[in-house]
Amino acid sequence: MSVQREMKERIDYGDPAATGGISVFAEDFDLMFSYGGDDLGLTYTAARSSFCLWAPTSLQAEVLLYDTWDGEAVHRLPMARDVRGTWRLSVEGDLEGKFYTYRVRIGDQWNEAVDPYARAVGVNGDRGAILDLRKTDPLRWTEDKPPFAHPVDAVIYELHLRDLSVHPASGITHKGQYLGLAESGTRGPGGLATGLDHIAALGVTHVQLLPFYDYATESVDETRLDQPHYNWGYDPKNYNAPEGSYATDPYLPGLRIRELKSMIQALHDRGLRVIMDVVYNHLYDGYRVNFTKLVPGYYLRYKPDGSLSNGCGCGNDAATERVMMSRFIVESVLYWAKEYHIDGFRFDLMGLIDIDTMQEIRRRLDELDPSILTIGEGWIMETELPLERLANQGNADVLPGIGQFNDDFRDAIKGNIFIEDQPGFISGRSGLEQAVKSGIAGGIVYSQGIGQFAEEPQQCVNFVECHDNHTLWDKIVLSTPHVPGEQRRAMHRLASAMVLTSQGIAFIHAGQEFMRTKKGVENSFKSPIAINQLDWEQCAARTEDVAYMKQLIALRRSHPAFRLRSRDEIRDKLMFEKAPAGTVAYTLRNHAGGDPSQHLYVVYNTKQGGATLQLPPLGMWEPLLGGELAAVEADRLTVQGIGMVVLAVQP
Repeated sequence: MSVQREMKERIDYGDPAATGGISVFAEDFDLMFSYGGDDLGLTYTAARSSFCLWAPTSLQAEVLLYDTWDGEAVHRLPMARDVRGTWRLSVEGDLEGKFYTYRVRIGDQWNEAVDPYARAVGVNGDRGAILDLRKTDPLRWTEDKPPFAHPVDAVIYELHLRDLSVHPASGITHKGQYLGLAESGTRGPGGLATGLDHIAALGVTHVQLLPFYDYATESVDETRLDQPHYNWGYDPKNYNAPEGSYATDPYLPGLRIRELKSMIQALHDRGLRVIMDVVYNHLYDGYRVNFTKLVPGYYLRYKPDGSLSNGCGCGNDAATERVMMSRFIVESVLYWAKEYHIDGFRFDLMGLIDIDTMQEIRRRLDELDPSILTIGEGWIMETELPLERLANQGNADVLPGIGQFNDDFRDAIKGNIFIEDQPGFISGRSGLEQAVKSGIAGGIVYSQGIGQFAEEPQQCVNFVECHDNHTLWDKIVLSTPHVPGEQRRAMHRLASAMVLTSQGIAFIHAGQEFMRTKKGVENSFKSPIAINQLDWEQCAARTEDVAYMKQLIALRRSHPAFRLRSRDEIRDKLMFEKAPAGTVAYTLRNHAGGDPSQHLYVVYNTKQGGATLQLPPLGMWEPLLGGELAAVEADRLTVQGIGMVVLAVQP
């Protein structure tokens, strides 16, 4: 028997008696059974617990109650069938502290599953937990958020929670935990500020955290945290509950919630907003996931031969276009925004999610708080849904307010990420000037030959390094054999400078400021912590580079010219200047009400031997950043070595 056939036979798609003969794959299924109520899952009060389950293909359904996370069920309570495929049960009395699951009969088979809407779970997420969420609020839990005016003002710092604190020299007490990021006053080698203090001092506006919803036990077993463990967390298990391995005690369902909220409050108190990395495009295991146990065949995409669609490369693609899956995703995002005061969402492999769902997310967030960021990976990927229906770069024109990562700019700067030894613009590869200019202009169509996917600059997220693929430093090392270390260091600085001085949203990876290395490991999603940890000794050895990153961020935040709000502004105020091969130069003109002193001149030079450029006659130019590389004589600038120079007209 083939593996594919075995997999297909593991799914029972339901008894026709439950749905009147309508298949979950039929177009009429959503018309007949989609449910628009807001009460799915558990509604808890001290007087009563009400359960509402959507399981239209089931012949019977019941709630199983447990006293512990691993004991036998103490009650099996039948649910009553209700409208549009829902099942209901109300239990009088206070069930706080109990655990629960659903059990459904599909044909002759009984499946037990965690409530997909569960907001609290036991250790390893195998049972929902019943608790009063208000008791999980920390003593200080305010609605106030750091001020934020426009998406292009964002400087995003991407971070994995364990990476931050587990290094022996981090000075952080709660290593690898939510509370580790909440600690202030932590110090590393030579009194170096680490952790939260380090991040806040950089001047970034947002901290983007790799997944912290509850992810699969096979990735990290919460009962064995004394053993070496590590995973990025792109293995969704329970979308609406926090991951327990980052808590001080994963066995207490409410504690992980309280500690996560305390961490978010600590970041807000330091002027930092929080972006949550969310993975709605696939599930950890398409056959064992709770969705499939409860409504087999509905929540995932399938190929014509019955096998699972796998555009994500993780084994399955979520059927985000189905009404109940789309509603689940939208409501999940809103839940995190409301309950946890999340300030932004980064959508993993967003190009596999349908346009309608992403538009609805943005619409609902705008109603709640328009300052909440939405960004995602809009890669153009094949799945069992037409490309024109997917939230990818090619459809940015119908995705206003949603930023997409600019991979073309990334690859132009440092070289193709899939060709390890291919250099990029910073390391002297020729012919990339036009691609670089497209990124500088924020991905908009700027002119003939300069333009990408973005309708407006807020749709373009510029980056040169993230958790995926080689770090910038490792990529430079692989693509520049026999190049001295100081020259590589100059290339690295230049790459970061290009990101921070280009239009759009700026994004940096944790450790990029001190030239982070993963020792050449390209995909470190489950590598040992020694590969993934932020090396605070390296940070202490690269204080000048950290200081340079701070200068770049301060430059961006202090000069609105680098954060133009619209494509019309960019076309009006950004002008590319003549420059020799291997350099790109541009001016930002009249960007502050016509004051001549607000003209800026920026040049990126990749020529180790230097370059000479003609300056536009807009006034007397003087260095604003990179003066150590600049020699200005009247209307000429000589850049001495690899790097960026920014000039301003004297007032």
